[in-house]
Parts: sequence; C-alpha cells; structure tokens
Amino acid sequence: MELKDYWQTIRRRWKLIVVVFLVCVGAAGFVTWQATPLYSSSARIFVSTTPSDTSDALAGNTFATQRAASYVDLVGTRKLAESVASDLGGSATNDPQDLRDAISAEVVPETVNIVITATDPDPSKARDVAQAYAEAMSDLVADLETPPGKSNALITASIVDNAEVSSSPVSPQPLRNVGLGAILGLLLGMGLAVLRELMDTTLKSAEDIGHVTAAPLLGHINRDPAAVKKLPVKALAESTPWAEAFRVLRTNMQYVDVDNERRVFVVSSSLPAEGKTTTAVNLAITLAMTGERVALVECDLRRPLIARRLGLDDAVGTTSVLIGKVSLNDALQTYEGTDLEVLACGPLPPNPSELLQSQAMGLLIKDLRERFDIVILDAPPLLPVTDAALLSAQADGMLAVVRHGKTTKDQLGHALERVEQVDAKCVGVVVNLAPAKKNRGYGYGYGYSYAPAKAESRKRRN
Repeated sequence: MELKDYWQTIRRRWKLIVVVFLVCVGAAGFVTWQATPLYSSSARIFVSTTPSDTSDALAGNTFATQRAASYVDLVGTRKLAESVASDLGGSATNDPQDLRDAISAEVVPETVNIVITATDPDPSKARDVAQAYAEAMSDLVADLETPPGKSNALITASIVDNAEVSSSPVSPQPLRNVGLGAILGLLLGMGLAVLRELMDTTLKSAEDIGHVTAAPLLGHINRDPAAVKKLPVKALAESTPWAEAFRVLRTNMQYVDVDNERRVFVVSSSLPAEGKTTTAVNLAITLAMTGERVALVECDLRRPLIARRLGLDDAVGTTSVLIGKVSLNDALQTYEGTDLEVLACGPLPPNPSELLQSQAMGLLIKDLRERFDIVILDAPPLLPVTDAALLSAQADGMLAVVRHGKTTKDQLGHALERVEQVDAKCVGVVVNLAPAKKNRGYGYGYGYSYAPAKAESRKRRN
C-alpha cells in the first residue's frame, strides 16, 4: 500500500477508528477512575567515610560510591523487611512481604546518595515505612561496616532528608493515562482499519472488478433512497445523479455487441439482494425512453418482483406463455408512461428450472428477439441456481450486477465461472448501491439541470 492508499483507508474506515479511539479513551478513564490512589514518601541517605587526609578522601569517596550500590540491593532483603516490620509494630498491616513490595531504593547518579521510597494507599503509612527503612538501613550499614573489635564504622549512612506525608497521589495519573489511551486508540484504530482493508475482498471500484474479470464496468449506480420510493418512470425522468447513472449505463450498453441490431441480455447477480431486478427495470425503462423497442421479461420464477415494482398485473406472464396457456401478445403489458413492454412472471411454477431450460423458453426468446430491438431478461442469482447461466447461453450476453461493498471477489468469480461453463459471456458489470458522493454542484459531472444549478439560477433572478 502507498501513502495515498493509507489515507483513503482512513477516510473510508474513519468510523472504525473513531469507535476504537473512544473505547480506548473510555477504558483508560474507567481504569483511572477505578484505581486506588497511591501515595509515596521518600527518605534520603548520605553514604560517607571518615578520611584522614585529601588522598584518603578521594579513595573513600570512590569506596562509598561502590558501597552505595550494594546497600540499595539490601533494601529488598527479607531480614531488613522483618526489622522494619518489628519497628512499625509487627501488626497484620505490616507484613514483611507487603513491605518489600511497597519499598524501592536507588542511588542518585554520580553521587553517594540513596533515595528510599515507600508507596501505599495511606500517605501516613507511606511516610512511616520510608522513614523506618531509612533508619533500619542506617543501622544495618553501621553494623556491617564496623570491623570486629572496633567501635567505629568505616562507612556511615546518615539520614539527610526525612520522609514526609505527601498530599498528592503518584498514581493514578489521569492526564497521562487518558493521553496514552488516546494515542493507543488512534494507533490501534488505524491498524485495525488497515488490516480490515487488506482483508476486505468486497468489490468497490473498477480496479477491484478488473482483478476478477476482463469484462468492462458499464455502470456505477449510487444509493438514492428517495428515488427508490418513487415510480421508476418519474424517478428516471428527473435530473439527479441516480437517474444520470442509468443514462450512462444506457449509453454504454449501445457499445455492447454492436454487430447485432436486435440484442438479448440477461441481467443477474451473484446472490440475492444485490439489486439485479432494480437495475433491469430501470435500464429497460431508460432504453425505452430513447425510442427503442424494449421488452422486459421476468425470468426469476422463484421470487418475481417486476410486476409489483411497476404496478402491473401478475396473473399472466412468462409461465403462462411457456405452458401455452396464453399467447405472447396477450401476456405483454405496456408500462404506463413509456413504450416499454413487460412480460411479468405469471403463476409461480413448481419447476422453474425446467421451464427456463425448456424448448419453449428458447422459442420465446427467439420470438422476443424478432419483435424488439432490445430484450432484458431479469434472471435469478447465479450462485444459488444455474438458471441465469443457462439463459445467458441463449442470449447475447449477461450483465452482472454487484453490490458495492458487499459482493466479494470470490462470489463474482464463481458466478462468472458458471457463465463461462455454458460458453456464454459476461458483457459487463454494474456496481449497484454505491455510496452517494456529496457534491455542491453537478454541472460538469452530470449535466446542467440539477437542483443546485436551479437554485443558483433562482438566486440570481432574485
């Protein structure tokens, strides 16, 4: 991935990043709020020798520095902890092991000073423990550094700074914790966004489709809930990006199989709910608006939607013609406001696959080809059943509809494999239900008659 790819990933997955960021900040705040405040108190010890002259002072200082590191190590011994516990009263709250866990010591760099720090939820106890450890350490050094038979120690550990009660807790630190949570949330959110992007195999662009098939991208239909609620003929007559997308699809379809004057196309998808019927209906209406003789045929005999979508009678249709109950002329219906001829489903058959693979279906397609310039067959999805693939073998090609951000590369690939297995071809792909782009004006992208342009015109007149 290049830098621009990371930026595009962040823009596409910003909701995930924000959610992870808020979760991490919230978790950091909750942990901080739940944590028990801890107070610390420190005592300072100065390690020294008793030199007789200047040269002895230099050697003694070096010796004291070396010794100081050893004394720090003794702070964590159990013997010293037991001594401190005894000095503090030896109660259950002064357990030697708890004291060892609560104490720490360090040598101040380039000095002979030892800082002993105690930490406890009770600031007074932290002061008492630190002071008791400092006194016990001073006594221990005096005992260890006094030669046998002598009364004076070679090295002394003097307390130069007594422990005091602290008024401010050292833990937790809200600002630091929340800041770390925010940084972790951003990093984790962006990491998850990139990981999800790398693992995402759904189709969103022409580049994604190009990895699956060489068939061209003929249309890119954006999501428009308002247009879907209207009658198709009225929605497609408006000057909106959604309607313009179907006009672009109509234009691109004119370049498909240009050697045939009369063409038959199957519209299908990999799985249900990808918008194949909506695409077939709107494409057929858009083609009919140009004066073409267009027929829209319902070939999804399991879940027919065309009649309900267009408000037509579904009593007779494709099944009625296939079984010879009515003629094609009697079964065709003209969609109001257009010259589009529609062949609805008719009664649902118990054997839809057999009907679509029958000789009667082949004759019906032949008859439709002779009567109309373009025939659109709305077929079932390709993966659940093989009906669409078999119909594609009798047509001039299949138009594959994929749902933006939902149909995967594998699903489209397996669907097109079924088409190729019957020596049919995919003439193009349509991306459906793509996110609508928010543009202030559509003049150069889709035409000059869109709402923003009209609003600007009214503003100038006023």
